[in-house]
Amino acid sequence: MKKLFEVNTKTIVASALGAAIFTLLFMYVKIPSPIPNTSIQTAYGVSAFFAYLFGPIAGGLISFIGHALNDSIQYGSVWWSWVIASALSGFGFGFAYRQSRIEEGIFGKKDIIRFNVIQVIVNAIAWLLVAPTLDVLIYSESANLVYTQGVLAALSNAISTGIIGTLLLVAYSKTKTKEGSLSKK
Repeated sequence: MKKLFEVNTKTIVASALGAAIFTLLFMYVKIPSPIPNTSIQTAYGVSAFFAYLFGPIAGGLISFIGHALNDSIQYGSVWWSWVIASALSGFGFGFAYRQSRIEEGIFGKKDIIRFNVIQVIVNAIAWLLVAPTLDVLIYSESANLVYTQGVLAALSNAISTGIIGTLLLVAYSKTKTKEGSLSKK
């Protein structure tokens, strides 16, 4: 049985690599939206992919570090309410990790459904509840604006995570040899 919160060398290396990829995607591979300061992000699919493979600690670190680096580089300061929500989303994606059989080459319909149910719930909590509420509490932002941003973020992140994360996981599972798939002639 996989330990959900195990931290080892593999977790640290995956977190560093994932954070670098997340940062680059977050900065350069996004789709502008009509709502101010809100983009449709592709990075969360990668965060979910790493979280599914390495657990919630890796997912949380990837999203936290990647989002914080992006804010620091692009804006000169970190918008902590959304960085915290990012970390929560990456952490939450990792809860599919324990049931994962992807290293055995198994990522079927049930796994796809479980992964997507978890990621939709996590995206809803992070972007409809946590990010806008922290915006109001920390930065005294207008509730109307930040909850509107949260709705767009929840929907777009759930869709991009569902598509990109699922495609990456399906492709990855195909690289693994299924147990009993080799036969002796």
